[in-house]
Amino acid sequence: MTDKSKTESTKTPGMAADVSAMVKSGIELILEQQDPGGAYPASPSFSAYAGYCWFRDGSFIADAMSAAGQIESAERFFDWCSNVLTSRAARIQHIVSESLAGRPPADENMLPTRFTIDGAEGNDEWWDFQLDGYGTWLWALAEHSARHGRPLERWSNSITLTIDYLSASWQRPCYDWWEESAQHVHVSTLGCLAAGLEKISHTGWIEQPSADLAGSTAEQIRRLVQQDGARENHLTKWLGTTAVDASLLALIAPMNFLALHTPLANGTIAAIEEQLTVGNGVHRYLADTYYGGGQWPLLSCFLGLAHTAAGNQGRAHELLNWAASAARENEELPEQVQAHLLAPDHLQPWIERWGPSASPLLWSHAMFVRLAIALDMPHVTPDPSPVPAAKENAQ
Repeated sequence: MTDKSKTESTKTPGMAADVSAMVKSGIELILEQQDPGGAYPASPSFSAYAGYCWFRDGSFIADAMSAAGQIESAERFFDWCSNVLTSRAARIQHIVSESLAGRPPADENMLPTRFTIDGAEGNDEWWDFQLDGYGTWLWALAEHSARHGRPLERWSNSITLTIDYLSASWQRPCYDWWEESAQHVHVSTLGCLAAGLEKISHTGWIEQPSADLAGSTAEQIRRLVQQDGARENHLTKWLGTTAVDASLLALIAPMNFLALHTPLANGTIAAIEEQLTVGNGVHRYLADTYYGGGQWPLLSCFLGLAHTAAGNQGRAHELLNWAASAARENEELPEQVQAHLLAPDHLQPWIERWGPSASPLLWSHAMFVRLAIALDMPHVTPDPSPVPAAKENAQ
């Protein structure tokens, strides 16, 4: 992005009206939309998202709710994930055994990335084979346990299934965060897997053989990323390219896959600032055409989290304020805003296909909440949900 475009862009979105109110309303929206069974719908009104819950989005939402003290909400989501997995235990075990025998199942026979609110698999076609969400749910579980001192026994069966599944499958190409480019091995996917496997291996709540498998797999992934997933002093979109993708920011914070204050972490932040950021709004990647390739408030929040972790709180506040300024009526945060489109000719075809882009997007609200809390912003949250007593295994 040119310096001129950056200068011009700072004239548009203004400062946040009231971060405190937006944190509170965001948490209330997530609580209101969460299904009694625990699933977080991606967006209540967007045609392609309504009625579905993603492991990836939901895990980041659960982490934000956990950070906000909404323990019961986060654990209901973890229960939902656990039930999805344990109800498919035989299928997962078949995938693992076939993969280890050198007969990996076809992509369409792997676990999907999203499920209906009741945990079923949808009937409509989707770009479904994605691995990152399963690593992200392990990470969110481990973070929640460490944050609140919560036991993990009730999810032990599903944790073991996930470790086995990822350890047998992590080297496979699959769709990325954006449900694109299935022919590649994506660095953000690898980082999510390693972060989850490594974090869960150190919790002390799983059997040692599973902990050892998770830890050794995470180490193998780290070595591959170091060898083939970094170029020009930054992480790359996929193995073998020099391009960057804003999803890489999660590997700096909040997932802590990259050590802070290292040349690689600093270089990744710098590359995304230079190539994908206009003012304070962040694009997914330079060739993005989805809804014209707009700027995503949740990515500005991920960039803010990375800057916060790196000690650049001033820059993080700018990014939080920009995300707040993207809110629509009723303080609803959209998936993306349509300023500074990368591919404006592609906007109308997507509107004709699915209608206006998603708003509200629960993931956007979650990342706003997560960044505000990381910055210790004064805010009022709804009364914390009651902490459920430790109960028998949810499976």
